[in-house]
Amino acid sequence: MSAPIFGEQATEEKAENARLSSFVGAMAVGDLVKSTLGPKGMNKILQSASTGEINITNDGATILKSIQLDNAAAKVLVNISKVLDDEVGDGTTSVAVLASELLREAEKLIAQKIHPQTIVEGYRIAGSAALRALEKSTVNHSDDPVAFREDLFNIARTTLSSKVLAQDKDYFSNLAVDAVLRLKGSTDLEHIQIIKKVGGKLTDSYLDEGFILDKAIAVNSPKRMENAKILIANTSMDTDKIKIFGARVKVDSTGKLAELERAEREKMKAKVEAIAAHGITCFVNRQLIYNYPESLLAEKGIVVIEHADFEGVERLSLVTGGEIASTFDRPDLVKLGHCELIEEIMIGEDKLIKFSGVAAGQACTVVLRGSTNQMVDEAERSLHDALSVLSQTVRETRTVLGGGCAEMLMGCAVDSEAHQTKGKKAIATEAFARALRQLPTILADNAGYDSSDLVSRLRAAHYAGETDAGLGKFSS
Repeated sequence: MSAPIFGEQATEEKAENARLSSFVGAMAVGDLVKSTLGPKGMNKILQSASTGEINITNDGATILKSIQLDNAAAKVLVNISKVLDDEVGDGTTSVAVLASELLREAEKLIAQKIHPQTIVEGYRIAGSAALRALEKSTVNHSDDPVAFREDLFNIARTTLSSKVLAQDKDYFSNLAVDAVLRLKGSTDLEHIQIIKKVGGKLTDSYLDEGFILDKAIAVNSPKRMENAKILIANTSMDTDKIKIFGARVKVDSTGKLAELERAEREKMKAKVEAIAAHGITCFVNRQLIYNYPESLLAEKGIVVIEHADFEGVERLSLVTGGEIASTFDRPDLVKLGHCELIEEIMIGEDKLIKFSGVAAGQACTVVLRGSTNQMVDEAERSLHDALSVLSQTVRETRTVLGGGCAEMLMGCAVDSEAHQTKGKKAIATEAFARALRQLPTILADNAGYDSSDLVSRLRAAHYAGETDAGLGKFSS
């Protein structure tokens, strides 16, 4: 007798049922996040089932990452959202909503007995027509720095208008544009450090040149150092006492024990001498530094910073041009970091270390303030979205209009294409246009307007040749 293929608890779905469950799963994901879309979108309160931790956000990718799904099609939508978050940084809700609306339209066509391949073909025709219309409507101000900065500012305002920073969007848009323009065309956001400090109000946040490390300088070290040569290390500096876990040391007198400890101290002293031989004025270590090696380094006038977190060390290495060292036998092979000034600063009640005039001149730090942890966390997510979109705009400088304008423009172009398409593919092409028009509909619904009235007036305006019309024209 042959063994069963499936386990006892397994269920099997075939043909129409399987297809229907995929549609339902994907549409459920779209319905979950569509109420967060747009400037009047609502926040979701997410509570972790395991830790009980509470998160308040309207960021599509954050919401979709937090929910447990067992539907394959729904997981694909979540992955689309994640990829867009990694590549562009924003638009995570829009992409999930658009994909779910396309599937909603496809489900209706399947119910009309139109074959999936015919729907796919119609969607491909529609997708090409939409892209052509979108590219045709683009504006490029990359040759005019003043107009381009204005474009960047408006893009940042649009991104932030649907976030927690909407009340102070002008202030944060300027901050984000200044930070991205410092990158001089690079899309590496690692050069922009974001430090979160609870306390104060959101507008107490500011942009600072250079790099700020969320650590304090060691007790006896100088609190200020100019023209610093920095050795960044990931090495054990806590072995001036015997602490080999699980080891047993047999001695017949306390003198022998003291001798063992003295040998350990001598080894540490030799290590400190090897570190100092690099000709450095600042030593940053990822691991702990015990009092003895700390005092030895301080005696040599070296600024000591211990237990810098991994991300801090990685980013410090990036912006100062140094490399992270673990051995110190060959000083000639170790690349040191450089900066013009290291000083201790205060933010709120905390001491931090500021590295000014770093080798990577484009590096900067955004210090975010806010009343609660949830507020500061959401502000960081919002600002990350704005910075990501701006850095992508610096690379791809063409822009299009928002507020439902681009979607309606594409919808009209797809409708025109459908009129020239023969066969059942035309029905699928029209369905694609309907899905596109759902985005301005959802934007209007979330703002509490009559979406049927607004979207029909917007469509009429576009057919009348007003290709720059958006929902704002009719809702104000």
